[in-house]
Amino acid sequence: MFRKKIKIKLDSFECNLLINGMNEFRNMLLAEDLPTEDVDELLLKLIDVYEK
Repeated sequence: MFRKKIKIKLDSFECNLLINGMNEFRNMLLAEDLPTEDVDELLLKLIDVYEK
């Protein structure tokens, strides 16, 4: 099964806001001892795109 890819355009402020929000969510998951693999993967993608 293939997943549909979605592209959105963000300015630097919006990208930073999204990265910070995802990081806060990851921290909440860690505090509750829940898995963070999916959030980690998405965060790495966001950071990679932002640095380009």
